Amino acid sequence: MSYDYHTPVMLQETVEGLDIKPDGVYVDLTFGGGGHSREILSRLSRKGHLYGFDQDLDAQAGAPQDERFTFVRSNFRFVSNWMMYYGHENVDGILADLGVSSHHLDMGERGFSFRYDAPLDMRMNQRARLTAHQVVNEYSEEQLTAILRLYGELKQSRQLASAIVKARTQATIDTTGQLAAAVSPQMGRQREKKDLAKVFQALRIEVNGEMEALRQMLNATTQLLAPGGRLVVLTYHSLEDRMVKNIMRSGNIEGQTEQDIYGNPNSPLRPVGKMQTPSAEEQNENPRSRSAKLRIAERVAS
Repeated sequence: MSYDYHTPVMLQETVEGLDIKPDGVYVDLTFGGGGHSREILSRLSRKGHLYGFDQDLDAQAGAPQDERFTFVRSNFRFVSNWMMYYGHENVDGILADLGVSSHHLDMGERGFSFRYDAPLDMRMNQRARLTAHQVVNEYSEEQLTAILRLYGELKQSRQLASAIVKARTQATIDTTGQLAAAVSPQMGRQREKKDLAKVFQALRIEVNGEMEALRQMLNATTQLLAPGGRLVVLTYHSLEDRMVKNIMRSGNIEGQTEQDIYGNPNSPLRPVGKMQTPSAEEQNENPRSRSAKLRIAERVAS
């Protein structure tokens, strides 16, 4: 499988952020098309090992045939359990690219994008039960409003939710095209595509339980990383970026810095460098990278 599955964002910056030890153990929590994983493998010795996580069956087809690589078909929220299963109490580095893959957006039948008229699905894990069809047709107007406001950051979330409820009383909303037709009148023509993307983003986050999975994963990394180990995360919207920034600065999702008996900050992680964004050249070549933010942290000694 080629990188066309998903062009890896900030490839060199993310992998260099891991400060790879050739004999170390690393985890790519968002394998996708394997771009980041292949770059990590190129820097490992025969003694090094990389675990690649992805809950999507399509991603497994592109797993490298390399004895130094293990593909784990699972949600990354279970990373600690899997590392324990494979006999690792600690690892030397963890990478997470939280962006939805180009593969998902370009596979019209998966229902992730309004660019294709397809059944409302949006499941990253095809074995999961909840679909976008259920969210759109069964959630209350209040629930839809909250999702669109929180996960889509849409100012007109209440009007959009009302439009969805009104449309589904006339006929079930079965496809991405029907959903787009229901909400588009509530959007200005100049912002229609951007706001539609936010609606679909909000539904995708809800369907896949992305915020809770991220919360569990970030909490796990503070214990899973070995002293000196690096956590490298690419975020794409403010809610997830806030969670990542908080965990890296304070050691918890809420951002509340604990102190030792002497009043010194007592966090298991320390930020490394400043937040980075893609170069102008990369943004032009890969427009989907434009909202990316890269943050790096290191596990401090106990």
